[in-house]
Amino acid sequence: MATGTGRITDDGKRQPMEVKVGDTILFDKYSGSKIKMENEEYLIIREEDILGIVEG
Repeated sequence: MATGTGRITDDGKRQPMEVKVGDTILFDKYSGSKIKMENEEYLIIREEDILGIVEG
């Protein structure tokens, strides 16, 4: 649905996200936080918790 702009590293620089909107990702069963908005359920997950990106 969406991605952030990336994280700020220890030296103050922004590290861009490697994952893009529309990517299919693999993640651990217990990763992230589930939220519900307007009767839709979403999973909020940190990029470092992504196990892999499936190329199609």
